[in-house]
Amino acid sequence: MTSYLLAGGGTAGHVNPMLAMADAIREREPGAQIVCVGTAEGLEATLVPARGYELVTIPRIPFPRLRGLVGSSKRFLQGWPKAVTRITDLIHDRNVDVVIGVGGYTAAPAYAAARKSGIPYVIHEANAKPGLANKWGARHTRFVGVTFAGTPLPHAVTVGTPLRKEIETLDIPTMRAQARKHFGLELNRPVLVVTSGSQGARSINTTIASSAKDIVAAGYQVLHILGQNKPDVIPELTGYVALDYCDRMDLALAAANAVVSRAGSATVSELSALGIPAVYVPYPVGNGEQKFNAAGVVNAGGGVMVTDAHFTPEWVRTTLIPLLRDEAALENMATAAAKVGMRDGTARMMNLIDAALSSA
Repeated sequence: MTSYLLAGGGTAGHVNPMLAMADAIREREPGAQIVCVGTAEGLEATLVPARGYELVTIPRIPFPRLRGLVGSSKRFLQGWPKAVTRITDLIHDRNVDVVIGVGGYTAAPAYAAARKSGIPYVIHEANAKPGLANKWGARHTRFVGVTFAGTPLPHAVTVGTPLRKEIETLDIPTMRAQARKHFGLELNRPVLVVTSGSQGARSINTTIASSAKDIVAAGYQVLHILGQNKPDVIPELTGYVALDYCDRMDLALAAANAVVSRAGSATVSELSALGIPAVYVPYPVGNGEQKFNAAGVVNAGGGVMVTDAHFTPEWVRTTLIPLLRDEAALENMATAAAKVGMRDGTARMMNLIDAALSSA
């Protein structure tokens, strides 16, 4: 019986690939032992147990940052040895054969614990601009999978993103009618899906809510997944459906002729793999990783990128609506996106995991 430890999380873009790999392991080896390590604050705290996996939590251990260097260094030096020891003990208690990390606060101490225990570890980096944990970890392992070609990590192999099974196997033409019926949409009118990601995006939500009447007048229906940061006014309009949360994103994507979204790695990977034309509005705060995530598919012609500041009702009227009306352009975008996208990221990561196990 093989024993696996999966570490990392924080956002859906990290947790969902981790769960996709765990599901693939469980499907292939029903008797395998799987334990996940994360924090109590990240999305893994909810999503991992909900999927039926054990989650061991440790405190967040951020790497020191230039801003507040003294305080962050002190917290790191106090927390790092405890985290590494905790995970090392877990590795020994569970006879773990391989560690699989996806980045995030718990990944780096898991890599250190694997090295200390003399077992291999495998990295998946979801973002085109890698985080500190995976930058550090990639120096010491040959088994590094990345979502986007050109991601600057040592030993990187482009594998795509491990996708949820329901996305990986989604047949849009077969499922479209069922999907639209599920959301109360008309079957024969095209659909624009707007999703703001797990955290929501107030600027996207506000612009779409303000523009809903114009989009519907252009012949489209709108399926608007609001997330946490809702607009002040939600339209009451035939052809406009607003949801606080969507637990069937596979059906939402099957309903879509086009999508407006942030450019998180999982979102870009799913839309590209499914060949769905998209307008990407990268998150404007942080290290700018989202614009790099979408750059490949946009440069290939499979999407359009617009800054958060420029995604306004005026931009919707002058750019988005003419694009939605141009069926030939959308078909070309769909073809280009599908050529960039990869549906077999899970299988490719499983090959890396097997290579790591064979190296032990």
